[in-house]
Amino acid sequence: MAVTVKTIAYDGWGSCVEISNGIVDIVATLDLGPRIIRYGFTGESNMFKEDRDRSISNPVNFGGKEDNWYIYGGHRLWTSPEGNPRSYYPDNEAVSWRATESGVVLTPPEEKWTQLQKEIEISMDDSGEVTVLHRITNKGPWPAELALWALSVMAQGGTAIVPQVKRETGLLGNRVLALWPYSRMSDERVSWGDEFVLIRQAQGPTPFKLGTNNENGWAAYYNSKNLFVKYYKHDAAAVYPDYGVSFEAYVNDHFLELESLGELAVLAPGASGSHTEVWNLFQNVELPVGDETALAEEMKHYLKG
Repeated sequence: MAVTVKTIAYDGWGSCVEISNGIVDIVATLDLGPRIIRYGFTGESNMFKEDRDRSISNPVNFGGKEDNWYIYGGHRLWTSPEGNPRSYYPDNEAVSWRATESGVVLTPPEEKWTQLQKEIEISMDDSGEVTVLHRITNKGPWPAELALWALSVMAQGGTAIVPQVKRETGLLGNRVLALWPYSRMSDERVSWGDEFVLIRQAQGPTPFKLGTNNENGWAAYYNSKNLFVKYYKHDAAAVYPDYGVSFEAYVNDHFLELESLGELAVLAPGASGSHTEVWNLFQNVELPVGDETALAEEMKHYLKG
């Protein structure tokens, strides 16, 4: 079906832009962000978390000015390594946008403190596959070392599927696992399998976060018989942040994040970096998440290649 682009008012988020092929739709905020606040089948539940009440926030201080960064939900663009206040620059201002042949380009104001200019370009093909191109340009006078970081905040109640690296390396290690201080290896929401690491969104004693050198270049989220799959490029020769991981997952009582990272690089003044994800969405999916062998066979029906 043909793809349409139009402005709408969406569920308390004010002015938004919608991209749809009549089967799936993307909604991105224009009064703040940019956030891709919705991705789902038309008329059905959102795969992304929405914090309409602004109940989850983080206070920040930029040069003596107090402000709040809000989770909002949806999908956002950050820079890694994570730091406060740098990563938490408040994206509370209106976003400019322009339509393309099959989507939109979203451009927030330049970040005054970091002097970074972010941009998200979204396109959808007739099948409903979505390509999200993230760009950051260094507008400052000094080089900036960073990795582009694409974070999808998933709705409650689902399970993340993260593939294990299977490359044969002989006597050398083939996997990197980064864990954060609050992560407990015994967390009951996490299942450590030979094929996958599964992370269930539910309440827990602490948040949990892991990072991996996900050479497979994909991760998925299964919720209410809908399956979201995101793809990105992992470069085995690249340097990645957080001990060399290109993918991270974070879960707490309220949401679960699927996070892909680009290469850690130095942006010269005026230079830009980019990082691309491709999204697919499937409905009426029955996944045997309790049987890893069966799950691996079933996932083959939904993965590229």
